[in-house]
Amino acid sequence: MFGDLMGMMGKMKETQEKVAQTKKSLDQIFIEEQSADQLLKVSISANNQLKTINIDDSLLEDKEQLEDYLILVINKAIEKATAVHVAEIDKVSKMDLPMIPGMEDIFK
Repeated sequence: MFGDLMGMMGKMKETQEKVAQTKKSLDQIFIEEQSADQLLKVSISANNQLKTINIDDSLLEDKEQLEDYLILVINKAIEKATAVHVAEIDKVSKMDLPMIPGMEDIFK
């Protein structure tokens, strides 16, 4: 019984280390998003860190339009980055461990 428990604890520690490594590597995965007319482009890491924003000069003339573009494009980028983040963490955190009810949030 204790052998099983010790083995599971070892796997949990190993899995936590893999999750930490994966989170670090997600800083190097970038999601590019742009407006339909390509006047605004953003790049965001899979850890939801905004890296670049490229704004066409024509958008600088209309503050309200620029704000709308920023909100739409950044939100789409965040949505995609979050999906990548969750998928990668899920892959690693669920590899070797049996899921115990209530333990799902430990690896997020």
